[in-house]
Amino acid sequence: MRPAPDSSEFRRDLVSLLPKLRRFALTLTRNAADADDLVQEVCERAISRNHLWNGEGRLESWIYAMTRNLWVDEIRKCKVRAGSGTVNAQDQNELSIDAAGEKAVYVNQLHKLILSMPEGLASVFVLVNVEGHSYKDAAEILKIPIGTVMSRLSTARLRLAAMITETSERRA
Repeated sequence: MRPAPDSSEFRRDLVSLLPKLRRFALTLTRNAADADDLVQEVCERAISRNHLWNGEGRLESWIYAMTRNLWVDEIRKCKVRAGSGTVNAQDQNELSIDAAGEKAVYVNQLHKLILSMPEGLASVFVLVNVEGHSYKDAAEILKIPIGTVMSRLSTARLRLAAMITETSERRA
């Protein structure tokens, strides 16, 4: 099978998506090693099938949908989900923001809070609030109705706000 004529441009665009793709994979897998494996598998599949990319829409949406589909396939194969999606007491203690308020510490804590949400909520939150996808794009990527995206996003935002408030109160 011959690669598409614009395969170098496709690969360049794919590489630029890697940080976003890894964040999304983490919301699905709940585990850094599994997320890295998923990203690698997605990249291999995308490169081998780049001739199927028709150039319409956003490449990012096509890659995210592929990521989700591969993860669903993996779940079906293994019949178990990686990670519990909960935060234990030790992790909760680590979520307090240090007095200096360093941005890196805050981002790490926020990341833990997002990953403590159930997979469906975390994925929608990351796609819409972090990556900037529209509700329609998120619905297509996750293969759920747009109303479900809106509902999950609202729930995720409320949960995150409550967790941040709880964490702040514990700190005080």
